[in-house]
Amino acid sequence: MRRVLVPCPVGALLLLATGAAAQSPYPPSTVISSVRFAPVDEIICDADGSDNFPITWADDGDLYTSFGDGWGFDPRTDVKLSLGFARVSGPGDGFAGVNIRSPSGERSGDGASGAKASGMLMVDGVLYMWVRNTSNATLFSSSDHAATWVEASWRWSVGFGAPTFLNFGRNYEGARDDYVYAYSQDGDSAYETYDGAALARAPRDRILEEAAWEFFAGFEADGTTPRWTADVAAREPVLPHPGRAYRMDAAYAAPIDRYLLLSAFGRTDASWAMFDAPTPWGPWTTVVYEESGWDLAPNVHGFRLPTKWIAADGRTAYLVFSGRDRYDAFCVRRMELTLGEVLDGGVPGTDGGPGVDAGGPARDAGPEADSGSGTGDGEGGCSCRVTSSSDAGALALLLLVVLGWRRCRRRGS
Repeated sequence: MRRVLVPCPVGALLLLATGAAAQSPYPPSTVISSVRFAPVDEIICDADGSDNFPITWADDGDLYTSFGDGWGFDPRTDVKLSLGFARVSGPGDGFAGVNIRSPSGERSGDGASGAKASGMLMVDGVLYMWVRNTSNATLFSSSDHAATWVEASWRWSVGFGAPTFLNFGRNYEGARDDYVYAYSQDGDSAYETYDGAALARAPRDRILEEAAWEFFAGFEADGTTPRWTADVAAREPVLPHPGRAYRMDAAYAAPIDRYLLLSAFGRTDASWAMFDAPTPWGPWTTVVYEESGWDLAPNVHGFRLPTKWIAADGRTAYLVFSGRDRYDAFCVRRMELTLGEVLDGGVPGTDGGPGVDAGGPARDAGPEADSGSGTGDGEGGCSCRVTSSSDAGALALLLLVVLGWRRCRRRGS
């Protein structure tokens, strides 16, 4: 396990703040008013040389994941795999990973030529996995914690090129109903950007039945009740995002009662967004919108949000990502959320919450369910806030960005 050194914290802070205020097609979130990411030198990376890492919280309390194009955690596998498995235990700031060997589930092949997992979910003690690069995607299941896998006899032939599951709590605890949900960029390929996100669902006790799946097809006349269809060709995007819908992840943040949908904009430039909504089908607002690239650009992709690592008060979470070069690994970065509106259940708003927009220094995030205790003081961190500002304010911020960039260039970053 290693930590990544930061080349220029000041420049990184300014650039990220600017990217967050870019033109999202959806209004700013009123529940999560800003996000502060931990400084780059606090990022923890493990499983060097591997990427991808769809992840779920299992019945035994651990996280289960799949890695691609690599050898996983130490001790590494003796062969490079396009699809391998691992168990991750512990909190977000002190985790440990161990590989799980599975002859029935492992696959080989680089890039698009190798099958790779795009989504992972445990429901009632059974692991389910979407596998992409198989002419759209194929569904697998494991009843023994990833030791053996069984492939379903069907696959979707239209859309859903890289589906991911909506994760709730441990072993699917806290689910909103008796369905499981799957999102994907709305196209056949895992390597192309499309114009929106597609959504499908199936009863939790019929996940492996093709006929049990139905697809979001817009809303009823009231504009809020979702309409579902058994015809995949009749689907409609649940989140339109023209030309910027790429690989996704979805998680329910129980402490703040919000559904979070993460989406990359493309394959290599570290542009991505996090949207939130009160239901799996919207209405969507914007938490993070990095149109011009995150502070780690251009080397990262594959953004994931393990529900186990969301703090009990909703103010701290840990983002998993991977990428290229030094980030070609299982990388974990702490996020501190400034909460906006007073939520049902008594979660307070912005007064005193973590992050630079809370009106004060970060405070203790409160009790956490094995999610790590480090909130830090925020020094050198990266702040992301989606706002509307005047032209003068925008120009002032742009000037600060330019000055910060020139400073970074002089320091050789």
